[in-house]
Amino acid sequence: MRKTIIAAILIFTPASVGAQSVRKEISENLHLSASNHLAYPNPRPGAMTAPPDGKKPFYISHYGRHGSRFLIGKDEYDAPYSTLAKADSAGALTDTGRDVMRRIAALRDEARGRLGELTPLGARQHRNIARRMYERFPEVFAGNANIDAKSTVVIRCILSMENELLQLTALNPMINTTHDASEHDMYYMNFNDKKLKAKARPKSAERVYREFCNAYPTHKRLMTVLFADTAYANRNVDAEKLSDRLFKLASNIQNCESRRDITLYDIFTDEELYLNWKKNNVRWYMTYGACPLNGGTQPFTQRNLLRRIIEEADSCIALPKPGATLRFGHETMVLPLTCLLGINGYDMEVSDMEKLEKKGWINYRIFPMAANIQFIFYREGPDDDDVIFKVLLNENEATLPLKTNIAPYYRWKDFRKYYLDKINSFKE
Repeated sequence: MRKTIIAAILIFTPASVGAQSVRKEISENLHLSASNHLAYPNPRPGAMTAPPDGKKPFYISHYGRHGSRFLIGKDEYDAPYSTLAKADSAGALTDTGRDVMRRIAALRDEARGRLGELTPLGARQHRNIARRMYERFPEVFAGNANIDAKSTVVIRCILSMENELLQLTALNPMINTTHDASEHDMYYMNFNDKKLKAKARPKSAERVYREFCNAYPTHKRLMTVLFADTAYANRNVDAEKLSDRLFKLASNIQNCESRRDITLYDIFTDEELYLNWKKNNVRWYMTYGACPLNGGTQPFTQRNLLRRIIEEADSCIALPKPGATLRFGHETMVLPLTCLLGINGYDMEVSDMEKLEKKGWINYRIFPMAANIQFIFYREGPDDDDVIFKVLLNENEATLPLKTNIAPYYRWKDFRKYYLDKINSFKE
C-alpha cells in the first residue's frame, strides 16, 4: 500500500478559519476526501465553555444523520466489478487491475443483501454519541427524564435511533423513552420539496459545474494503472464514470469492517484524492448550500424542520423537566439545515466555485456519517425566563449569525425571532 492510513481525530473548525490547506489535511488523513462518506470523527478534546453562573442544562434538541452504512445502490458495487471482469476476460487488465477487481469482489460480498444498511461501526458511533451526550449534560438525563425520539422510515436511521436509546437507558434505566418512525412526520423529518429542488441545478449552474470538473480530470492516469490494453479501454470503458465509482468505493470502505483488510486509496495519488473531493465539495454546495448560481434558496428545503425544532423547544421550555428531543435522518437534511442556520458561517454565498474552499466551505466538516446538530438549553430553574442555549455541530461548540455577549451561548428569544422571521419571509 502507498501509505498507512490512520484515522486521525479531525478538529472541526469554524469556516472562517477552515481553509488553511484542505490539500494538506487530506494528504495527512486520506479519509477526509470522502466528503459525506467520512466515518464520524471524535469531537475536539478538552473542556467545553462553561455557561454563565447559575445556568444549568435542562433540555436538548437534536437532529442527527444515520451512522456509517454500506453503499446504497447495487450498481455501486456491481458496475465497477463488471467493467473490470469483462476487461480481464479480454486479457486487458494489468496485475494491479486484477488485484483491484478481487478487492471489489470482497467488498461486494460484504455488502450483499445489506445495501444502504447500518454497519457495526455505524451502531457504535451512535452509542458513543449518546454516551458523550449523557456524560456532558447529566442534568438533562437525570431521574425519570423523558426522551422523545423520531426517525425517518429508513432502517439505517431507525437502527441509529435505537442504538442511542439503548445506550441512554443502559446509563439510566429510569429514563422514559418514546420512539417512532412514520410517514406522518416526514413533512419535517425528510421533507421532499420538489418545487425548490427542481431549481437546484439550472442549466446555467450545471454548465458551470461541468466546466469546473473538466478543469480537474482525475481518471486518465488511473486507466493506465488498471488497463494493459489501452485500445480496449478507449473502446469499451467510460473512464470518468469508472474512476468516480472506484473513488466512491474507496471512500466508503472506512465505514465497513473490511476497512481492517482492504483499501482502494492506494490506486489514487494524493492529488487525485484531493481533486475528487474538490469536485464533490462544489457539487454538494451547489445542490444544498446558499449558492447564488441557483438563487441561494436550497437551504430553505429544511424550513419545516427548523420550524418544528422551534415549536417543540417552545413547548418543552414550558415544562419543569423536559428531557430531550432526538431526531434521526440523513445528510441531505443536516447539510441544508446547517446552511439555513448559518452555523460556522456555512450560509455563505459564493459565486466563483474556485473560491469556495478558500472561503472555508468544507463539506467534510459538516456531514460525516452520524453527523449531528445539538441545541443545548440552559436556565437557572423552571421559573427562569432568560433561557439560553448553545449549538453543537458534530459535538463541537459552534457559532450562529446572532449577536450575543455570552458566546458561545445565545438567548433563545433572539434565536426564535431571527429564524422565524427568516423562514416566514421565504416565498417559494
